[in-house]
Amino acid sequence: MAARSAPNCHLRLEWVYGYRGHQCRNNLYYTAAKEIVYFVAGVGVVYSPREHRQKFYRGHSDDIISLALHPERVLVATGQVGKEPYICVWDSYTVQTISILKDAHTHGIACLAFDLDGQRLVSVGLDSKNAVCVWDWKRGKMLSMAPGHTDRIFDISWDLYQPNKLVSCGVKHIKFWSLCGNALTPKRGVFGKTGDLQTILCLACARDELTYSGALNGDIYVWKGINLIKTIQGAHTAGIFSMNACEEGFATGGRDGCIRLWDLTFKPITVIDLRETDQGYKGLSVRSVCWRGDHILVGTQDSEIFEIVVHERNKPFLIMQGHCEGELWALAVHPTKPLAVTGSDDRSVRIWSLIDHALIARCNMEEPIRCAAVNVDGIHLALGMKDGSFTVLRVRDMTEVVHIKDRKEAIHELKYSPDGTYLAVGCNDSSVDIYGVAQRYKKFGECVGSLSFITHLDWSSDSRYLQTNDGNGKRLFYRMPGGKEVTNKEEIKGVHWASWTCVSGLEVNGIWPKYSDINDINSVDGNYIGQVLVTADDYGIIKLFRYPCLRKGAKFKKYIGHSAHVTNIRWSHDYQWVISIGGADHSVFQWKFIPERKLKDALHIAPQESLADSNSDESDSDLSDVPELDSEIEQETQLTYRRQVYKEDLPQLKEQYKERQKGSTSKRRERAPGNSLRLHFVHGYRGYDCRSNLFYTQIGEIVYHVAAVGVIYNRQQNTQRFYLGHDDDILCLALHPLKDYVATGQVGRDPSIHIWDTETIKPLSVLKGCHQYGVCAVDFSADGKRLASVGIDDSHTIVLWDWKKGEKLSVARGSKDKIFVVKMNPYVPDKLITAGIKHVKFWRRAGGGLIGRKGYVGTLGKNDTMMCAVYGWTEEMAFSGTSTGDVCIWRDVFLVKTVKAHDGPVFSMHALEKGFVTGGKDGVVALWDDSFERCLKTYAIKRAALAPGSKGLLLEDNPSIRAISLGHGHILVGTKNGEILEVDKSGPITLLVQGHMEGEVWGLATHPYLPICATVSDDKTLRIWDLSPSHCMLAVRKLKKGGRCCCFSPDGKALAVGLNDGSFLMANADTLEDLVSFHHRKDIISDIRFSPGSGKYLAVASHDSFIDIYNVMSSKRVGICKGATSYITHVDWDIRGKLLQVNTGAKEQLFFEAPRGKKQTIPSVEVEKICWASWTSVLGLCCEGIWPVIGEVTDITASCLTSDKMVLATGDDLGFVKLFRYPAKGKFGKFKRYVAHSTHVTNVRWTYDDSMLVTLGGADMSLMVWTNEMEGYREKRPCDSEESDTDSEEDGGYDSDVTRENEISYTIRALSTNIRPMFGVKPHLQQKEPSVDERQGVVRGSRPPVSRAPPRPEKLQTNNVGKKKRPIEDLVLELVFGYRGRDCRNNVHYLNDGDDIIYHTASIGILHNVATGTQSFYQEHNDDILCLTVNQHPKFINVVATGQVATAPSIHIWDAMNKQTLSILRCYHSKGVCSVSFSATGKLLLSVGLDPEHTITIWRWQEGAKIASRAGHNRRIFVAEFRPDSDSQFVSVGVKHVKFWTLAGRALLSKKGLVSTLEDARMQTMLAVAFGANNLTFTGTISGDVCVWKDHILCRTVARAHNGPVFAMFTTLRDGLIVTGGKERPSREGGAVKLWDQELRRCRAFRLDTGQATDCVRSVCRGKGKILVGTRSAEIIEVGEKNAACNILVNGHVDGPIWGLVTHPSRDFFLSAAEDGTVRLWDIADKKMLNKVNLGHAARTVCYSPEGDMVAIGMKNGEFIILLVSSLKIWGKKRDRRCSIHDIRFSPDSRFLAVGSSENSVDFYDLTLGPTLNRISYCRDIPSFVIQMDFSADSRYLQVSTGCYKRHVYEVPSGKPVLDQATMDRITWATWTSILGDEVLGIWSRHAEKANVNCACVSHSGISLVTGDDFGMVKLFDFPCPEKFAKHKRFLGHSPHVTNIRFTSGDRHVVSAGGDDCSLFVWKCVHMPH
Repeated sequence: MAARSAPNCHLRLEWVYGYRGHQCRNNLYYTAAKEIVYFVAGVGVVYSPREHRQKFYRGHSDDIISLALHPERVLVATGQVGKEPYICVWDSYTVQTISILKDAHTHGIACLAFDLDGQRLVSVGLDSKNAVCVWDWKRGKMLSMAPGHTDRIFDISWDLYQPNKLVSCGVKHIKFWSLCGNALTPKRGVFGKTGDLQTILCLACARDELTYSGALNGDIYVWKGINLIKTIQGAHTAGIFSMNACEEGFATGGRDGCIRLWDLTFKPITVIDLRETDQGYKGLSVRSVCWRGDHILVGTQDSEIFEIVVHERNKPFLIMQGHCEGELWALAVHPTKPLAVTGSDDRSVRIWSLIDHALIARCNMEEPIRCAAVNVDGIHLALGMKDGSFTVLRVRDMTEVVHIKDRKEAIHELKYSPDGTYLAVGCNDSSVDIYGVAQRYKKFGECVGSLSFITHLDWSSDSRYLQTNDGNGKRLFYRMPGGKEVTNKEEIKGVHWASWTCVSGLEVNGIWPKYSDINDINSVDGNYIGQVLVTADDYGIIKLFRYPCLRKGAKFKKYIGHSAHVTNIRWSHDYQWVISIGGADHSVFQWKFIPERKLKDALHIAPQESLADSNSDESDSDLSDVPELDSEIEQETQLTYRRQVYKEDLPQLKEQYKERQKGSTSKRRERAPGNSLRLHFVHGYRGYDCRSNLFYTQIGEIVYHVAAVGVIYNRQQNTQRFYLGHDDDILCLALHPLKDYVATGQVGRDPSIHIWDTETIKPLSVLKGCHQYGVCAVDFSADGKRLASVGIDDSHTIVLWDWKKGEKLSVARGSKDKIFVVKMNPYVPDKLITAGIKHVKFWRRAGGGLIGRKGYVGTLGKNDTMMCAVYGWTEEMAFSGTSTGDVCIWRDVFLVKTVKAHDGPVFSMHALEKGFVTGGKDGVVALWDDSFERCLKTYAIKRAALAPGSKGLLLEDNPSIRAISLGHGHILVGTKNGEILEVDKSGPITLLVQGHMEGEVWGLATHPYLPICATVSDDKTLRIWDLSPSHCMLAVRKLKKGGRCCCFSPDGKALAVGLNDGSFLMANADTLEDLVSFHHRKDIISDIRFSPGSGKYLAVASHDSFIDIYNVMSSKRVGICKGATSYITHVDWDIRGKLLQVNTGAKEQLFFEAPRGKKQTIPSVEVEKICWASWTSVLGLCCEGIWPVIGEVTDITASCLTSDKMVLATGDDLGFVKLFRYPAKGKFGKFKRYVAHSTHVTNVRWTYDDSMLVTLGGADMSLMVWTNEMEGYREKRPCDSEESDTDSEEDGGYDSDVTRENEISYTIRALSTNIRPMFGVKPHLQQKEPSVDERQGVVRGSRPPVSRAPPRPEKLQTNNVGKKKRPIEDLVLELVFGYRGRDCRNNVHYLNDGDDIIYHTASIGILHNVATGTQSFYQEHNDDILCLTVNQHPKFINVVATGQVATAPSIHIWDAMNKQTLSILRCYHSKGVCSVSFSATGKLLLSVGLDPEHTITIWRWQEGAKIASRAGHNRRIFVAEFRPDSDSQFVSVGVKHVKFWTLAGRALLSKKGLVSTLEDARMQTMLAVAFGANNLTFTGTISGDVCVWKDHILCRTVARAHNGPVFAMFTTLRDGLIVTGGKERPSREGGAVKLWDQELRRCRAFRLDTGQATDCVRSVCRGKGKILVGTRSAEIIEVGEKNAACNILVNGHVDGPIWGLVTHPSRDFFLSAAEDGTVRLWDIADKKMLNKVNLGHAARTVCYSPEGDMVAIGMKNGEFIILLVSSLKIWGKKRDRRCSIHDIRFSPDSRFLAVGSSENSVDFYDLTLGPTLNRISYCRDIPSFVIQMDFSADSRYLQVSTGCYKRHVYEVPSGKPVLDQATMDRITWATWTSILGDEVLGIWSRHAEKANVNCACVSHSGISLVTGDDFGMVKLFDFPCPEKFAKHKRFLGHSPHVTNIRFTSGDRHVVSAGGDDCSLFVWKCVHMPH
């Protein structure tokens, strides 16, 4: 039946009626060519009003909802909705895609905007976070992404006058964004008092930081910076939807139907009210406006487009109309004229002219319209309504004929009979009514057979029958006009139907897919003349089928454009057009029908037509009539490369299993063996499922791949070199055009592509992260800069890479069918071809996507399976080889001709300078001229043609050719049988490499005294290989069956082979001729062994679980070993030939006596004592250690012991070859492991002298020969092995500081909780009690005008602040005392030749001038800084990078001198960034995270681009640093590890440090790193040693470089000297800082005169003649190199929190007391610490006496001390309490001392009684611990704030509580530090659920108040602030918890003390001017 192929005709979109005005805005513009661009449904439309012509852009797959015009006005960007929505940038002139941007948004793209020069595009998503993305759209690359807002964003725009600034607006917000690095940082617009906070709908940016925005209430809001400065009220009377800026000014359009024009300063020019014009109507709403010169374009909510000429503004011209909102279902065509009628839920019926493409009539009805029909004479138009009525109109003037309502439910379908006498009306209540037309529509009959709503009706040609479809999919027939149901099918058989619009029925079976019963086709219409059928469905797809199409799943052509439901589709009366209507997009599409005969011309006329992807995609399986696949190709398509376990998963699996087995690891494990393996030669080539994977390199070596190895073969010397960077099967290989680099792609969960150098065999770049399961094809571009790759995932993803940078440029879904080859166009780097099963596709790059077009075959052939492809001599020409042996020649996407080239598939082809070469399954190589006109020469691959000197043997003639390459006068050929041959141009053939053919290889035996081995495989061959230098196959013999095992007899003369059918044979080892054979078993023979010595017996083990023992001499079976429960896997003889050791598949280890086969039980202790002739067992105590941690996932398949019984080699299912020490007792032995095989290693054998190990790969069919390198031989070359999986169990050493740093969990500021354990209801949530006056009924304010009451006292005694009080308006950070040394390292550096130093504390970076002590600050971080580094490159002078704590932390790169932020990197390290380092050129930055994987990331920091990222290690990494001379090598050190990293492209490759080279060396925790010349690396350890590494191998240790951990190391770039810093007690010779020579052999020690018991250095840096040291005790010290003099530059408290803080009553001094047991005196003017007192206990509080002559200190242990300031002598001390003292105060008259403690008490002491300090009384009934205390000015009262959020007042000294509110109100306080009380209610913020305000202080002037809280904020309020949530200013900088805060005398400064940061901040007060 013809339906097996798609119809040959075609539909072309000709016109779209409508414009999307609903739910979209700003989507209508003039292009540069004065055309109009907008969108409807899923189509971008470019309309030329002059020519009345439309062009369509159809690159979208769903509704378009946003549009932006490029500033040059040619390019357009459109965004769509959908699950994976994308943005297309396209050319409005050619309507071709320029770029596709994808993989960022979900749900849809709501807004788009280009920047000023059009280089960047910003987009906003519809996801829950309304993500904002910035793109470099040409490259298709996302530059930055940030969450936009919690609610919808309506508009976004670039600030055209300031670079890198954007503005977005939406529901109740406007945000001003700045882009720096990869970080988009928003600031919310401040509405303030100027305007109401409301929804902003649109905006435009102007110069001088002005932004104009349109609001929901019709006002225009004007912004300057982020502040609202004025509003233009009533600009419109309702929401302003659109604002458009042009040269002349601004145009706005609103919901009120008005357009207003404004000049450049936003003064009104004119207003145009569209409602008042001829075409206007009430309720017109403007959604889009565009002003260009004297023309204005307006788009409305109801899908109209108006064009207004400014000087005739009252005559707008209506240039486009469409249906308004509401579903569109009704469609009818006029029977004689080119007219279409549509009716919609918007209640309008419209008539469209298909020739003029215009609306010619419109009529509004009372009800929504659901269906329409025109009578045969074209006079009457019937409309079915949603309410169950129908109306008939005259077409001529749209007057009503009749209106009838017989039904209650919607009328869904109605049709006139062909003779025009009846009208059938189908209703949703499942009935059809028949009305007579001439009888004024009287009801004649009723059809009631259906059980569901009626969907379709058709009349028969003679008007005697009606067929219906209903919602159940039932098809019923009725006689007319009565409506009786016809049940007899015979009666219907001959009926001819006048029209066919039914979806069920034999004739349209084919429109339904084969195996589905879904009901999603909405409409059908048959064209009998053209024998085609169109369908419309719920997915927006229109399909063209042949008619009739009887078999399900017919082929079709499909067309997209509508969004979701296409509700109806009809042919025009003369079948010239198809009209389709969209339900939700309410648009009408008109398609031109192009019949077969015109198709050719049409394709050449309209080039955009051949956009197969967006226009007419052939149906999915277009091609069922293609001949059967060739057997080889079929085999290949069925191969699956999925793995149960991918190597990438091993680390995680190991961790999981380790967790489970924590307890079970027993005694200390053996070390790994001393000797190691080196891969020496590989026999094999992967030809059976790969093609074109064999090339000559630049110098004539041959490169190919097998298993997981890239091989470079030198044919002159017969040697091989190997690229071993892959860890699983390599599937494809491509050669760089310069022939020196190779790209290989592998199998994997996230498979990688490696590009490597064939000379050095080093990886240059590793590409991953874009494919799944594997990479099956790669190709370089002609310039060698790009690489294309294809994956084997279900959609065969194609990726285009810039491989050097490792960047993904573009990606696309390739095809559902397998792709075999990808080829890049040598002339145009943006074009490529892919070819595969039944297709060839031509692609071109568009930004981040690729656009593909299927090859157009036309009549020349059919879509064949393509196996290979090349480009010809122009960019248009391409050639592909098919599975039938043809070569197809293509021009552009059209097939020009085919040439028969081979019998069977063409597998490989290659373009030469003047012609082509092809190779096929027929084993022939053919040379062609440059147009495939004639074949110049053929070479058949035959044994006869082998050159005389050729080694090896050709297995069969004419093997299938899979790869061809030319060069050096030869043709290189790779075959399916795993051979590589070289064909001389004159004919002779040389065999270079060979291996086994397809089928698993298991059998392996090495000769007892010669370097040869035998293998036997499922490919039915037995082969003998020479392992000596000739490396060739010596002999081969075909077997009748495949084999699984073989064995040489002890004398080497016989060879026994076990076969898969249960038989075995013995052959002569030299000639391979049969000696004898037996067939006693049915199942596979799995192992076969001669007894040792004379070889008298032969043991034959089978899968039947028996072992037969034969006597070799008599050829008789003499014994059978029974008792195994599963198949036998391994057999070994003991040395006497009397005992067999057997392994089975059930993991049993059994023993049998020979020759009878009696089962023996031998205790495991005895097994060890037995001397075995060979050991291939994998079970038993002796090899317990060979089973890995993840034993459940992998099997050990083979083992073999060396003859000296020292080393056991094993092979496993994951492809690892491992060496263990023997015996490997105890679980999880240490090993060395080697990766070269891909999956199962089936067998391993040592040669007779243990000099080589031979291993077999099961699936990769390769035989690998490894040389065994003894222990002494090692030093010459580093080994390739990886050390054992499991980390060493030995601990890495212990040090308290290291443990603290490792285990610290950093508080994120926003999540911090309260530092004091307070309880109760927060002040701002407490219910207020009424005051005394209110209680007495006195209304406040109703007092008599002259109050008899005394005037109210001041709240606060105002001290020494002149007459005029000036409020403080700002605080500016002036000084910081503190440095973060306790848990951070390498964070102090010199700048400017040692004049300045830079360091950090809390969240600020500090630049400190050494000479003057002045400081300046970088304050952009929003949480604690953890690491800091300085860029050493002269180009980036004074550039600093700092990393911080946060859930999504950022790294800031900034200029140390002017504090400008240069870049912000938002990173994915959760928790925080703990190390940063710049590369040698200064362009790259390395960062390490605190996340559980300790991710390492490399950034190109200037662009903010992340280059590479990878999990660093599962334990903490302390430091990672670039080598000072490199941009690609770096080293990371941490808990028990050191790793050496290389950046290759975008991949990070690492090598673990190898310690096993030194005796007794073990991996310890590494803390610091430094570098020397010649690839030397030095790491400082926890034990004080320094390890010296050459490459990644430990070459020596410098023992006890320090006595304690080496925390810091610094490499001086100018002279290579190295500084180390450690933890050490100062002694005469030693010091905590040492300066070493370049090799770390000699050193000089420096002592730090800090007076500490042990010095702990955390940071070192060397300048000119000076060393800068940062210590654990928060000092920064400068040490002179010559005189060793120490100069302390910075001091700070060591441990916090700093609870105690007091300022001197008259001078600029202050005291601080902290947990570190010190009280320190600081001088603000001199910027330094004057003195410190060590108390020996943690101090909590400190206070000056009113005269400043005494200091009282309260301690954590309950003691308090009074010192005299002059002498620092103790005046008195006392301990009356056991718990800590929280506050201590002198009374203003210096008489009393109040001491408040955490024992809920305040004690009073009378100081006039002298230093005995006896308590005179105390306050009773305090409900909780005391926080702060303040005396009244007259010393008679004390106010106490407590831990239950209550403030109490007590009398002094009696301690009685004061309860009377009036008394309290009258007290004047001497100081105010309380956080509680009505006067300070406003300081409590809304966000204080978990966190508290900790401290407060009122200024001496009594009018300002500062507070400190748990979020680390300092806030400035007015005092008093009794209103809740008072206004304030905030100042950031501290870490979480500000513990105390004070004003200095004269209110000159504020001092704040930090909890977590142990730092003191001094803020300068800025007073308001008078």
